[in-house]
Amino acid sequence: MDTIDTFAPEIDGKTLVFATPGYPVKQIRLPILMNQVFPALGINAIWIPIEVEPANLSSIFTAFRHFNNFKGMTIAIPYKNPLVDLVDEATERAKRSGSVNLIRFDENGRSYGDTVDGLGFVVGLEAKGVICKGKSVYLVGTGGAGCALAVALCDAGISTLYLSDIFPEKAEALAERLRSFYPETTILAQEVPPTHIDLAINASNSGLQPNDPLPFDPTFFEKHTVIADIIMKPKETALLQKAASLGYQIHHGHHTLDYQVSLYLDYFGIEHDPSVVLELVQQIP
Repeated sequence: MDTIDTFAPEIDGKTLVFATPGYPVKQIRLPILMNQVFPALGINAIWIPIEVEPANLSSIFTAFRHFNNFKGMTIAIPYKNPLVDLVDEATERAKRSGSVNLIRFDENGRSYGDTVDGLGFVVGLEAKGVICKGKSVYLVGTGGAGCALAVALCDAGISTLYLSDIFPEKAEALAERLRSFYPETTILAQEVPPTHIDLAINASNSGLQPNDPLPFDPTFFEKHTVIADIIMKPKETALLQKAASLGYQIHHGHHTLDYQVSLYLDYFGIEHDPSVVLELVQQIP
């Protein structure tokens, strides 16, 4: 597949609806991808962003259950943690992370939640040659995405995980919870880690806005450290720009989503060739 066409979805009474609720949603890239993936796969479906204020989250979620053609959603900030308590059934990794980024509904309106943010991040990293097993990691941000990344990194066999958050109690709570599941991994809530870290990750919101401060200074780390950001828009965050200008290996946020799309389709029971879908999404700006 060398090029892609621009697809316009044909919406009719049989169209399935998927969505991404968040607050805000202007940074969300997934609807752009899925509204080209669906037609390419011959699926009569659309994907829409839904901006929901926190006070309305519960009522909106309840309403979705009763739309027969509404099949599921991915979750954007800041709702990955709250929604884990609203779904009827969550996977073990969702329970461990205390978050969901995928929810589907069955024909009776029962909801099922999972999180593949972390799995997509790890798969995307390793596709770029960064192997997680045995590595030391500094992770900034312990919201829904950060919790999911922490679980996936521990599942991937990292040796040490340092957690940091602007609310230190959140980092400590996550560290304590994860230690009960991963006794073989050293897990510490620690704002300032050692300099000899293999992988430093921004999983916070810092970088979404032009005037945001850096989540951390990459120059604190030795030059072998890989600097990663999960923010997708802008692609070149201030953190990644600074790290790249100084010669660090960087890892962009869009890789996490690129390698999740096939996981989403699996979760919603949509047949596809993962290699074809990956090639398609990597061509979409």
